[in-house]
Amino acid sequence: MNMQVKRRADYTPPLFVIRDVKLFIDLNPTQTRVKSRLEIERKGKHSEPLILDGEKLELVSVRLEQKVLEDYALNDTSLALANVPDCFTLEIETLIDPQHNQALEGLYLSNGVYCTQCEAEGFRRITYFLDRPDVLATYEVTVQGDKTSLPTLLANGNPVARGENTDGTHWVTWQDPHPKPCYLFALVAGDFDLLTDSYTTASGREVALELYVDIGKRERGRFALDALKRAMRWDEQKYGLEYDLDIYMIVAVDFFNMGAMENKGLNVFNSKFVLADQNSATDEDFFNVESVIAHEYFHNWTGNRVTCRDWFQLSLKEGLTVFRDQQFSADMTSPLSNRIKHVRVMREHQFAEDASAMSHPIRPDEVIEMNNFYTVTVYDKGAEVIRMLHTLLGEEGFRQGMDEYFRRHDGQAVTCDDFVAAMQSATELDLSAFSRWYSQSGTPVIEVERKPVDEAGNQTITLRQRNPKTADQHKKEPLYLPVAMDCIDANGAHITDDEGKIKDGLVILDSESVTLSFSGLGNPVIPVVLGNFSAPAKVNNPLSVQELLHVFRFADDSFNRWDALQSLYDWCIEQYANGNGSNVNDAIWSGLKGVCLDEADNHELLGECLVIPSFETLCQSRTLVDVDRLHRAREQFCHDFAMQLSEPLTQIYASIAAGSYQYSQYQVNARRVRNVVLGHLALTEKGSQLVERQYHNADNMTDTLGALKAAQRGKSQLFETLMADFESRWKQDPLVLDKWFSLHATCERADSLSQLTLLREHPQFSDGNPNRVRALIGSFAFYNTAGFHAVDGSGYKFVTDYLLQLDKTNPQVASRIVTPLTQWQQFAPGYQEKMKAQLGRLLNQSGLSRDLFEKVSKSLAFDEHQA
Repeated sequence: MNMQVKRRADYTPPLFVIRDVKLFIDLNPTQTRVKSRLEIERKGKHSEPLILDGEKLELVSVRLEQKVLEDYALNDTSLALANVPDCFTLEIETLIDPQHNQALEGLYLSNGVYCTQCEAEGFRRITYFLDRPDVLATYEVTVQGDKTSLPTLLANGNPVARGENTDGTHWVTWQDPHPKPCYLFALVAGDFDLLTDSYTTASGREVALELYVDIGKRERGRFALDALKRAMRWDEQKYGLEYDLDIYMIVAVDFFNMGAMENKGLNVFNSKFVLADQNSATDEDFFNVESVIAHEYFHNWTGNRVTCRDWFQLSLKEGLTVFRDQQFSADMTSPLSNRIKHVRVMREHQFAEDASAMSHPIRPDEVIEMNNFYTVTVYDKGAEVIRMLHTLLGEEGFRQGMDEYFRRHDGQAVTCDDFVAAMQSATELDLSAFSRWYSQSGTPVIEVERKPVDEAGNQTITLRQRNPKTADQHKKEPLYLPVAMDCIDANGAHITDDEGKIKDGLVILDSESVTLSFSGLGNPVIPVVLGNFSAPAKVNNPLSVQELLHVFRFADDSFNRWDALQSLYDWCIEQYANGNGSNVNDAIWSGLKGVCLDEADNHELLGECLVIPSFETLCQSRTLVDVDRLHRAREQFCHDFAMQLSEPLTQIYASIAAGSYQYSQYQVNARRVRNVVLGHLALTEKGSQLVERQYHNADNMTDTLGALKAAQRGKSQLFETLMADFESRWKQDPLVLDKWFSLHATCERADSLSQLTLLREHPQFSDGNPNRVRALIGSFAFYNTAGFHAVDGSGYKFVTDYLLQLDKTNPQVASRIVTPLTQWQQFAPGYQEKMKAQLGRLLNQSGLSRDLFEKVSKSLAFDEHQA
């Protein structure tokens, strides 16, 4: 196995380019025949051989200018041809085995459906090619297969010809006129139900829309198709971007490593992000369907028309497109809930990645396995960096920068620097210091220092940024931080500093510190720092309990109000962890009761404010976490929260009528509050009755699942009874059954591992189904705190045992599930040693994949980096 490190600094342009590709693909379960015809040109003056990437291929023949070629060098990863002309036609015939491709990369066959996944480096599993994103070509693809079992034959672009053969096969030819990198190639063949629609673009072109789903699930695809049209209209109105082909196709498949893939004109989706109706999908599922549909559509310009020069530039397309789908979702649903959702991902997962051995900038510097680039840092922190640019340039300036970006680079493979340069053209701000976000890893910390008000009524507040060293970088430079700031006085008035450093609610912290001066004060100013999470940073702002409640009462921004309560909850849990639970006194409970009463009708805010910070979020404000102590402290606070607030919570629950289901924002907010409240009430004496009643009366999956999650927190027997009923209802629906597996995996019980072992023997569990693996093993590793972090290390061993097997067939999924183990450094020494022992077992395994080797080896080298 090649474990060579690839470095961004080593990038060199391709020595050859492929201008045009013609493919003939004759589908067969174990002997799919691929014939490629490539128009190739040498770039520059050199005599280097042509080296094509290829893996898991059986080479049949090579022809150069129609002549059989036998003078070539072949190994497991490449085909090399020396002494080729400057311009030539190369024809290559290969055989591949889709049926046994359990890695689900390249072309694979699963459940009777042929499907491709070529990002990042899967095309080399289909044919020999220059498998790199900076080689763009036009494609003509003919797909041939059995007419009975494969009535649908799809590829990128527009269909231009079709026909039938006398042997029972048929074929379709597709042309994509837009040059694209091979990672955007797609092929799907199978038997599907089809939903059709059309969309008329702003310029009057009619685009055919086609959505392919499993037989019998047609109606569950209508929401996705409607979401696609909303996304198309939004992109025209927001960014002036039209779709550019005659047809746009989406295919939903159950066996898929990713959420979805933006292949040009033929998006392949994990079914969980397409299929939705009120009986089988929660409000969160509906949201995710719309968001992911939009994300992949928006890639048509930010990713396809303008693509990455190399994979180190992945955030160029992913960070930007995540930001765009976040904008879209905020416009379609709740801006507040959307923002909180993004911030939770950052605080729970991205901050943890920054603090681990896998820390890297949003534009990484080196990698062993390209699949390991698909991280919360590249995607979500990348989106936060784009959001900061949007904040600095404003709506109009950002749009000007985007327009310039497309004007300069349409049809090109470019870099993050090219994007920043386009943005620089739209502003007088100097973005050179801002560009450090692309090259510097880690989470900055903003320290807030308040001086007391002096006798003359003057006060200063100093913001300092601290950039801790990370596993990959020890020396740090100050980052360019746009810090949203609100200063509230004792009467709830909003004031600004004397020198006007707070401009339009924003302080630019672009050096180690900035000091704000206030005069004429009677009482200290309460600073609200990093409002709306204006930069991906942590804040150390030591406000008192009463000051946090004051911020909740008087802050103008709902996000800041929510964030103040999150800080209050964090403080309370810390008191419990330190044995000082009595410090959480009646004044605090009274303040929280006031929150419930005052915001009872503000469902959008209340539904978020009543959520206690997750264990994962709590870890990011602490070091060397004693898991058992912190987990028990959180559980005790949750219990007391339910008991102390049971009366107002009961009133809130009773005040929200269930009603007939609609996926509308008003109803989503109301259901959100109702189910969060039910989760708390499940811990009270009357909770079981409420849970059972809601479960049996629910007319939608949101309330059904809300009842099950509440039951999981309450009496175990009720949970088991309801889960058995749920399984009997939904055992034939794979997506719904994933929820059942996940609920079992996250249930904290003394016999968790025995339960997981039994569930692995369940007739509906399959190690070959990534969704099912993530639902059971992934949910346990990421979210079952007590089980995964069992003090005897048994949870770590269970996950490791499973990964040793999974890595042999699907390294991508294994590499994602190992993540919690690689973040051992945030826990107390006793936990660390047990986690590292299991990582050592993985590293000592012969034949370990590049995917796992990279993450495990870097994690175990963390001590050396920190020395």
